[in-house]
Amino acid sequence: MIKKRNISIVIADDHPMILKGLNDELVAYNYNVVGQAVNGKQALELILTKKPTLALLDIDMPILTGFEVIKKAKEKKSATKFIVLSFHKESDYISQAKALQINGYLLKEDSFTEIEDCIQCVLNNGVYFSLAFEPASLESVSEDLKRIKHLTSSEKTVLKLVSQQMSSILIAETLFISTRTVEKHRSNIITKLELENTTNALTNWAYIHRNVIKEL
Repeated sequence: MIKKRNISIVIADDHPMILKGLNDELVAYNYNVVGQAVNGKQALELILTKKPTLALLDIDMPILTGFEVIKKAKEKKSATKFIVLSFHKESDYISQAKALQINGYLLKEDSFTEIEDCIQCVLNNGVYFSLAFEPASLESVSEDLKRIKHLTSSEKTVLKLVSQQMSSILIAETLFISTRTVEKHRSNIITKLELENTTNALTNWAYIHRNVIKEL
């Protein structure tokens, strides 16, 4: 088992009181906090320079969101493990976290005991989502992401444009293909995503999952 003082942590939140409270709790429990950031840019710089074991990041931060920080850090081959802390419980945020393969997702209402449980799980190469999340909702998001992976590159391109609320006619013009071809792609996407074949089913689904889809 890794000694707590050997676990280096960077924390980031644009709310000073939350940042101080998290820092004080971690220090009280003998963790080694090596940096604090109040925006995403500072957080990314600390992660790349300090190379911490863990980074605990707020999602909604100025300049770069927590998700953007993680994406950029991973692109730089960072070995840091990431835990996000947020007030958001919506499935769209869970989808983004799972798509980025984030190690932990906690809610700011969670106790420090659960934060420590999450840290220990992540250090043991596990993935931890707050106990406040319904298991069924986590499973549903996982299934959605699996289905997206079955789409062809052309279908993913069409899905991105659908998520931008573009009509089939405009998608056809943008991609220099026929409207009939677009409709065929839409039909295939609906089948693969196991959606109801109703007028706005795909458009609504794509809009809800737009932040995940844009990363395809």
